[in-house]
Amino acid sequence: MSEAQILALEAFFIGLLVLSVVIIGWISFVVLSRLFKGQR
Repeated sequence: MSEAQILALEAFFIGLLVLSVVIIGWISFVVLSRLFKGQR
């Protein structure tokens, strides 16, 4: 594989990693906000 292909693959997986972190963070925010709303 050429260096450009490796770089593109690396960028793709870093993008997936960032996307998964954002999704997990958003889900945990929603769950926690509903948890605190349920206590009131």
